[in-house]
Amino acid sequence: MTLEGVQIFLCPADFTLNTGKDHWEPLHRARAIENSCYVIAPAQIGSKPKFQAYGNSLMIDPWGNVVARASNQPCVITAEIDLDYVDTVRKQLFTLENRRTDLYTLCQTK
Repeated sequence: MTLEGVQIFLCPADFTLNTGKDHWEPLHRARAIENSCYVIAPAQIGSKPKFQAYGNSLMIDPWGNVVARASNQPCVITAEIDLDYVDTVRKQLFTLENRRTDLYTLCQTK
């Protein structure tokens, strides 16, 4: 999606408390860094029939910094999104340029 011009990823999820505490933030920070894009990760909270949801919605900038974090309570979080910053980071990090396109092809669906 990044190669098609996407600058913001929306990644809603419902992580369990056990996996969320260890995986939620690092997975989303990695997506932001490797794609040099903003990641908005809204999360469910509360007790589910089979597990406790982790919550902790995040907004992450293209450098991988968490710019907004929710508590584990119903709330709204906001952060400024600067699309020019996406371009700045993409010029500093070469993750997109260092792809091995000789090893795969991108399939486009319509």
